[in-house]
Amino acid sequence: MSGELISIKTAVEVAISAVVVGGFYIYIPSLVVPIVVLVVGSWYKYLNSLKRKVKPVLTPELWKQFSLVEKIRISHNSALYRFALPHPDDVLGLPIGQHISVQAEIDGKLIQRSYTPTSSDDDLGHFDLVIKTYPNGNISKWIDELKIGEKITVKGPKGQFKYRPGLVRAFGMIAGGTGITPMLQIIRAICKNPYDKTRVSLIFANVTVDDILLKDELDSLASKHENFTVFYTLDKPPQGWTGGSGFVTPEIIEKYCPKPAQDVKILLCGPLPMVSAMTKVCESLGYEKARSVSKLEDQIFKF
Repeated sequence: MSGELISIKTAVEVAISAVVVGGFYIYIPSLVVPIVVLVVGSWYKYLNSLKRKVKPVLTPELWKQFSLVEKIRISHNSALYRFALPHPDDVLGLPIGQHISVQAEIDGKLIQRSYTPTSSDDDLGHFDLVIKTYPNGNISKWIDELKIGEKITVKGPKGQFKYRPGLVRAFGMIAGGTGITPMLQIIRAICKNPYDKTRVSLIFANVTVDDILLKDELDSLASKHENFTVFYTLDKPPQGWTGGSGFVTPEIIEKYCPKPAQDVKILLCGPLPMVSAMTKVCESLGYEKARSVSKLEDQIFKF
């Protein structure tokens, strides 16, 4: 359970406790003292158990291992990999917008790659990675060949981006391929919070329609939340395709992303050539010049 939802739940429970004690004070004052003792004792046990439940598993300085418990194929070359945390009520402890490092020894060499879980700390007991397997990808091929019960080595959280409600009025997101993962993490956090009115405009570029990861979920979120829109563009669109085709152009960004403003951010994630090209296009449209290594305060943020 996330900290914000815990705070809301706790506030409601405190109010109920106060009403109960107040009722006894008015109607049966002789029972107020034992009722107060009972309520205080219950709250003490509850808060202690809550602290244990929300203690994060991740430690930035330590490598930790987690077992693969499920693999779900979501496209011809991509899958969702679910890894178990030590206990069913554990949380990974990853702030929204941050990522983890995965390390493996391959052919006698230690290799590391960064991945953004699509799950959040609302998901107890596990975390999910959506990974595309590349023919020449060391880590992606290694993970794809893992058997249920085998382990990966992880360290985190890492990254300069940390989302919170009210961070901006609107996001423009441009993602390519598995670059959707940090975007989806943020989109889910915004959409599941009824008090978060941040507007999100996603442009999602892929080669073919079969390469569009998690399209059903994105379409469902867009249909249910008026503050989220998604536009797809394909290098090789099928006949009858109604989305965009070819590269993400300045005209597409102008049409679907929020205009440059102090309360707007553009988020970029995907293949390096795409991110480099989109950075230059966004700068030409009036968004503030990006740094080589992005910081949270930057208007153009590159994951």
